[in-house]
Amino acid sequence: MTEQEVITVDARGLSCPQPVILTRKSLSDKDIQRLHVLINSPVARDNVYKYAKAQGFNAEIEEYNEDYIIKIYK
Repeated sequence: MTEQEVITVDARGLSCPQPVILTRKSLSDKDIQRLHVLINSPVARDNVYKYAKAQGFNAEIEEYNEDYIIKIYK
């Protein structure tokens, strides 16, 4: 896996805590440098963002139409 490769997790339509669980599983792979999580719920957006920050990752939220992209990186 190259440093620039982005892994995408599509958690749209899932209710909490499922988006956080999917994010946690993806971030457990130590080779992942960048992860994008697609979400369409404000509650899930906030929970995934807070989880990523609590784990020491940088995170940004972008709104795209009615969805959100949480960009998580080291």
